[in-house]
Amino acid sequence: MIRHSGYSGRSPWCLKFLSLDVNQKFIDAGRAMWRTMKCSDVWRPSLYMYISLALSLNIHEGLFYWFTDSKDGPLFAQETVGFILSIGSVGSILGATLYQLVLKDHAFRGICLWTQLLFALAGMLDLILVLRLNLKLGLPDYLFIVVDEVVSQMIGRLKWMPLLVLTSKLCPHGIEGTFFALLMSIDNAGFMTSSWLGGVLLHVLKVTRTEFGNLWLAVLIRNVMRVSPLFVLFLVPKGDQNTFKLPGEIMGEDSDSDEEKEEARNLELASLVHSADRR
Repeated sequence: MIRHSGYSGRSPWCLKFLSLDVNQKFIDAGRAMWRTMKCSDVWRPSLYMYISLALSLNIHEGLFYWFTDSKDGPLFAQETVGFILSIGSVGSILGATLYQLVLKDHAFRGICLWTQLLFALAGMLDLILVLRLNLKLGLPDYLFIVVDEVVSQMIGRLKWMPLLVLTSKLCPHGIEGTFFALLMSIDNAGFMTSSWLGGVLLHVLKVTRTEFGNLWLAVLIRNVMRVSPLFVLFLVPKGDQNTFKLPGEIMGEDSDSDEEKEEARNLELASLVHSADRR
């Protein structure tokens, strides 16, 4: 009973101390994140990642209903479209594998240039499909859509991988998890902007669930917009993916080296003490 009452009497002070400690950690993390974001080596590539994702307009809803409801389209069942999309996931695996085997040692700027161009060219496959040119070439809809989905997801993965690696390189020491979450939220904001702009484009062109007359124009505009991030490619660092790193004052290399030296001394002393006790 005494122990219980003593614990209850001390607990508010313990909670207050812990609360102050947590608040201070939040404040320190916020200051470190703000100091890092002000560095041009951080905000410039972060801005490029947002622009690159935001300007890749998402018009998948218009294409989906064209696949299933348009009289001029392939008239697939929704289950068939879902199966085709699942097959397209193989392209993501191929893209990640190709990046790991061939592209992981190349410069950020060069990879972003070529993957962005290939991303725009891959979108032309949708234009060929909407204009029904594949039938004139003797290619059935099912086969063409599967190839289109695999190629699009593979190139999309190749485009995404260097941005993901760059995101991990931008995280300073001490707040890696928090800052990585911040950068990923910027990427998610880019995806949301892409979906919103794609919806606005479909609305302006009057593409609905039953009207697809201007869908080809929406696809063409989307493909042109995919090239536009190249105008801000200068925001991406020139260095290759293995040597790029943030400045020392952001990464805190000097302080880390002193702390590591101090820890090494303490470990050596601890080892000597334990060995003497055993004797």
